[in-house]
Amino acid sequence: QVQLVESGGGLVQPGGSLRLSCVAAGGDFDRMTMTWYRQAPGKEREWVAVITPGGSTNYAVAVKGRFTISKDNAANTVYLQMSSLKPEDTAVYSCDAYFLSRHYWGQGTRVTVSS
Repeated sequence: QVQLVESGGGLVQPGGSLRLSCVAAGGDFDRMTMTWYRQAPGKEREWVAVITPGGSTNYAVAVKGRFTISKDNAANTVYLQMSSLKPEDTAVYSCDAYFLSRHYWGQGTRVTVSS
């Protein structure tokens, strides 16, 4: 069983930055593929960024060049550094851990981009 807890969300002005964190408890973090998703009000959940156990990363077109996913295996934590935020980035951001053929989800953290 893997438990995930996200943090770091909040209210930020357009053009600002935030760093989200997702801490994993249980399992072997080094072997997890970690993914950030987001769901905006009234919209479907969308994939944002992924980092593999080997450290390879990939990004959705909407965030490429503005967001950076990284991880600290010693801290069992994956991060999402978000810069140049736009109002359309407003959403609940959740992390997903894929480990031993199962997916695990956190509760999410809300990000609001508004002036």
